[in-house]
Amino acid sequence: GRRFGARRAREAEGILYIALSLQHLSCWTPFKLLGILDVENIPCARDSVLYGSLGSVVAGLGHFLLTSRIRRSCDVGVGGFILVTLGCWFHCRYNYAKQRIQERIAREGIKNKILYESTHLDPERKQTNSNSSN
Repeated sequence: GRRFGARRAREAEGILYIALSLQHLSCWTPFKLLGILDVENIPCARDSVLYGSLGSVVAGLGHFLLTSRIRRSCDVGVGGFILVTLGCWFHCRYNYAKQRIQERIAREGIKNKILYESTHLDPERKQTNSNSSN
């Protein structure tokens, strides 16, 4: 009996040690782009920067293949990065704000449903009473 319990305790300690080690590994300092943009914690920042990078490569490489002008192609690549990053940023933030508004409306609706359920203020109760009286 004692040996079995001691073995389980050692296994539990081992699992706890692994879990704490993994938690320690996940506590990296957040990556900040240019020291100011925290791409891990700001919604839409990561996707916008990634799509902007892809837009930069496509625009710069495409311009270079068409014109063979290196300096102008680099300028086009930087412009592509800025345009695609800002476009993705505003599109994503607009959708994020719209989603937050919808979540808030749903949360208020659920709160009102819980608050007014089975009271004389419940709109569903009034509908069922009027349907049953007809």
